[in-house]
Amino acid sequence: MRQMQVGDYFEVELPMRWADADMMQHLNNAKYFQFMEQARVMLMDQAGVRDDGLGFVVAHCSCDFKEQITYPATIRLRLIVDRIGRTSFDHRVEISVVGDRPGHLRAIGRAVMVLVQKATGRPHPWPDDVLTRLGSVTHPSERSQQGAGH
Repeated sequence: MRQMQVGDYFEVELPMRWADADMMQHLNNAKYFQFMEQARVMLMDQAGVRDDGLGFVVAHCSCDFKEQITYPATIRLRLIVDRIGRTSFDHRVEISVVGDRPGHLRAIGRAVMVLVQKATGRPHPWPDDVLTRLGSVTHPSERSQQGAGH
C-alpha cells in the first residue's frame, strides 16, 4: 500500500445540468466551485477519510477561468496534489470538458484542505493510515510512473 504523494491525482467526470447554466448557457461561475467541492467529497468518500472523527475544512479556494463551458457538457476534474504539510494538503484542479483535445483546460482551481478533529475543529496531524487510504484512490503522476521504469 502506498501513501498519497505530491503529484498524485484523482479524476472524476460529472455531468453539467441545465440548472448549472446562466442565461447564455455558460456554466455559472459559482458552479465551478461546487464541481470542485463535489470532486473533493468523492475523493474523501472513496478513501473513507471522513470517518474516524476526522474531517477536512477548506482553508483556501480559488479559480482562474480560461474559457467558458457551455451546456450540455461532461466536466472532467483532475485534482493534483501540490503539497502535503503536517495537517494540510494543497491541490490544483484542472477543469476540462470530455471531448476536448488533451491539455485543453477551461479553468484551473486551487484549494488548501486542512485535516481537523471533528469534535474540536482543530487541525490534526496526518495519521499514516489516512495518507495510505488517500493513496489507495489517487494515481501516481505520469512523471513518477515514467521514472519507475528507468
